[in-house]
Amino acid sequence: MQRQTLTRFLSRYGPLCLWLAFISFASSDNFSASNTSLIIGPLIRWLFPNTSPEHLELIHFCTRKLAHFSEYALLGLLAARAFRTSPNTTIQRRWFIISLALVVIYALLDEYHQSFVPSRTASIFDSFIDMSGGFTALLFVFWRCRVKGSTN
Repeated sequence: MQRQTLTRFLSRYGPLCLWLAFISFASSDNFSASNTSLIIGPLIRWLFPNTSPEHLELIHFCTRKLAHFSEYALLGLLAARAFRTSPNTTIQRRWFIISLALVVIYALLDEYHQSFVPSRTASIFDSFIDMSGGFTALLFVFWRCRVKGSTN
């Protein structure tokens, strides 16, 4: 019985913890604008050879902001999955607010962390994009639960 409980706990919270670790890794120098431009730039130039430098810069900027939104949308989904299925009924009933709090706190901590990475720039606007991604995903889960008639 103990092993089954541990397995369920890990299957519930493991993906969430791994994604939090990935977000922290993505806040390092490895995912700085200068590094991601080495991937995005050649790919765009290969797909659209006549892209102007200004458009290339805009595409790179938008891609990075979409990545912020998407990584926190996935965080919201994983948090909802973990907390909605918790054996603790208090956590289960308050899954939305707990998930949202995690998204907001982690978005702010992530940008704070980036302020210490020389090749990164911290921006409260990026935190707002992050929070928007997580909040959008949580609203989707909430809506889907309502449509399906779930009480959680």
